Amino acid sequence: MEQNNDIRRQMIMALHEIPGIGWHAIQKAVRHQFWNKPLWSIEDLLVIGLHRGQANAAAERYAEQSWMLAEVRDEAVTRLNAVALTPYDLAYPTILREIAQPPWVLYARGRLELLQRPSIAIVGTRVPTAYGRHSAATLAQELSSEGLTVVSGLARGIDCKAHEAALYEAGGTIAVLPTPIDKCYPPENLSLFHKIAEHGLLVSETPIGTPLHPGQFPQRNRIIAALSVGTVVVEGATKSGSLITAQHASDMSRELFAIPGPITSPKSEGPNELIKRGEAKLISSAHDIIDELNWLPAALEAYKDAEKTSDAKQKADSVQLTLEESKLIAFLRDQPLSINELHELSAIPFGHLNALLLNLCIKRKIELQPGSIYIAL
Repeated sequence: MEQNNDIRRQMIMALHEIPGIGWHAIQKAVRHQFWNKPLWSIEDLLVIGLHRGQANAAAERYAEQSWMLAEVRDEAVTRLNAVALTPYDLAYPTILREIAQPPWVLYARGRLELLQRPSIAIVGTRVPTAYGRHSAATLAQELSSEGLTVVSGLARGIDCKAHEAALYEAGGTIAVLPTPIDKCYPPENLSLFHKIAEHGLLVSETPIGTPLHPGQFPQRNRIIAALSVGTVVVEGATKSGSLITAQHASDMSRELFAIPGPITSPKSEGPNELIKRGEAKLISSAHDIIDELNWLPAALEAYKDAEKTSDAKQKADSVQLTLEESKLIAFLRDQPLSINELHELSAIPFGHLNALLLNLCIKRKIELQPGSIYIAL
């Protein structure tokens, strides 16, 4: 990653963490290459379209130069065994770049490689029937056993049933959180939260330290739909959160599926209506989805082939390591080290060091262990 990309990345993360600075404000700062400016005046910030409060907050952050000093921010993320991805990072999921407003920052904790797998979202009511619970679990297990990653929102009901059923199968599961990456909502799913952090992947757009508020739920639903090639609605009322996710999927030109339910059940009003209007395709199994998305078998086979040859590719990639990457691996072959210890040994600027470590994790040259310690593989 080039040095100016490091600075751009740090600027994006710093602005993202300022309350009141939204997607469009960051887009304006990126478009005007504000990371190259020697001074951010409030007037400059107002000219590009920021509101007075946003401009004041951004100018104060720049005056402190804290956006240039990534140590505190990166340490907070690293302590959680997590990473922060921007659109300028290699691990940022390609499928997210396709939407109109991809997250400027995506916090991720767990198996980053799941972001590159073909994924299907399963969403539904927080208070499902026995039929809904069984349908969600069966479908999630089938999809994951075929190698598809199951995406959902860690909510009560259908979401957690889908996560539980997919977690230990081949495709695994991704939980998209409304909360920061270190918080679990609802609290009763804490055990599942920790299991997914260890065996699956947690992701969130919400900066660490942000209190939960209602607006984070539709934002979470947008990412669920965006990470998935298709979304399945299992049960839900006509105005439920699952139907909001379905609308996001439709707006993104993603495939929409629904499991039909009894016409007498209020829980089935949402999926039945989607099917009736021709907005969602009726399914009863994972094979219905795979048959509909006829490119999936080839994509899954290609992914399996890539996994089988990953060891050979890692050896071939070793000659492509930069001098800085080789230096870091040499340090870690001597002993496991924290990012602070690597910073002291290498004298690499902290923001650039974090990017190098992230890239080495992606290349499977090193691994982040519990306790925020890196080891060589």
